Amino acid sequence: MKKYGIRSVYGGLKLFALLICSLLLAYSNTAIAQKNAAADTTIKEPEVKQPRDLKVLREYSDGRGNIVREVQYSQGSMRVTEMIIMPKPVAFNPRRPINPDTLIKDSLTIIVNKSQYTVQVFYRKKMIRSYKAVFGPNPKMDKCMEGDRCTPEGWFKIAAKNPASKYTKFMLLNYPNDSSYYKFNKLKDAGKIPKTARIGNAIGIHGIWKGGDDMIEMGVGWTDGCVALKNRDIEELYTFAGVGTKVFIRK
Repeated sequence: MKKYGIRSVYGGLKLFALLICSLLLAYSNTAIAQKNAAADTTIKEPEVKQPRDLKVLREYSDGRGNIVREVQYSQGSMRVTEMIIMPKPVAFNPRRPINPDTLIKDSLTIIVNKSQYTVQVFYRKKMIRSYKAVFGPNPKMDKCMEGDRCTPEGWFKIAAKNPASKYTKFMLLNYPNDSSYYKFNKLKDAGKIPKTARIGNAIGIHGIWKGGDDMIEMGVGWTDGCVALKNRDIEELYTFAGVGTKVFIRK
């Protein structure tokens, strides 16, 4: 039987200890990076003027399951009149308590349905939450360029999270991504947007100012293309989703 000397055993233990330290250091650095990405307070957020003096001018059912609402409000120096056509909300099961720590983030998908004014959360292909949402003044239009105030359509991911946003909580999407640039350049080549147009950025899912939940309830399109939720809802969604969570936005 081959015998090992004390020096050889000591050398082996030293090498093993160095390997363990390297693994712990790598894990620590990864954890710090993930924490910083998940709580980034330096991400760019849109600067949107808060609407004031909201009035409902008319409200009626169109006989096809939609509520038609004409509203008027001030935003900056503008007096805006907006016609909103919202489907009547579909009843959803009461909220059952969910421990966000038990959710596997890779199994979570957020579906934003602009026509339905909803944000739905699916976990392992089962819907676990449905929230009311609002967008910009033309919710059914896809985003073409910076300044059009439209919400982009397609697949995205949450790129960063800000727990101390002026909109309560803010989850930045990875817009523009490769698909966004492809559509943008195609529109430019077709002459449908100016050659000098820029693609824009700072699109995310966020809450609203304190006391502003009525804007969500009535469907007022006050954002510059972001997805806005009631504050209670963004607080909860923020705990469910993580950096990398998939988001699909459809018309």
